[in-house]
Amino acid sequence: MNVESSTLAADLRQLERSFECVFAGLTAHFQPIVTAATRRRFGYESLMRSSDRSLPHPGAILDAAERLERVTALGRQNRAITAAIIASAPVERGLFFVNLHLLDVFDRSLVSPFSPLSKVAERVVLEITERSSLDGAADLRYRVTELRELGFRIAIDDLGGGHARMGALTLADTDFVKLDMSLVRDVDGHPVKQRLVRSVVQLCGDQGIVVIGEGVETEAEAVTLRELGCDLLQGYLIARPAPAFCDPL
Repeated sequence: MNVESSTLAADLRQLERSFECVFAGLTAHFQPIVTAATRRRFGYESLMRSSDRSLPHPGAILDAAERLERVTALGRQNRAITAAIIASAPVERGLFFVNLHLLDVFDRSLVSPFSPLSKVAERVVLEITERSSLDGAADLRYRVTELRELGFRIAIDDLGGGHARMGALTLADTDFVKLDMSLVRDVDGHPVKQRLVRSVVQLCGDQGIVVIGEGVETEAEAVTLRELGCDLLQGYLIARPAPAFCDPL
């Protein structure tokens, strides 16, 4: 084994150790989602966290899982933790948005009626994120149909962020769309962004789809999104992610 190969092997072993520590300490934090008009609680997004800081943020955890081919195991563990919290939460908490890696979408356990998340499907919105290309995911729409038949609702994340998600999914396949943060940031001072948001809101409204402004950090952004017809808001202005449940009913 040459020096480069030896170094890579050592790095991979260290990554495996870090991942195992993080995996053992997985937890879920929840960020409230509120109605734009009244700021009343609509639901939450569940966000993966770990009590172990070997991998410092969720992106690093997912990067490690992809490199180690542990995405499926990570997704199952994260969903089990989240499902247990949802099952014990009163219905007044609203809907729960749960992120799915593309590989999670095709995990057969996701559509099992015996899986922890399926048991609370009526309270769950599956939020399809795009960390890898959706090219070649020809069966994605069929799987989404299967998930909706189980009672799950579907959200498309980061609409307007330049991703290819809408090439594989259409508005007919979804119940919610989340505006990309690049559209939300400083939208109050950008007429072009305002026109784009207004167009998305109108298109989605015609289809009965709920629009969420994600990453809202200022009151001016929130007011502008409300005026443009955005249905729901999420972001640091409303609340930061926290363990279940820091905010009162």
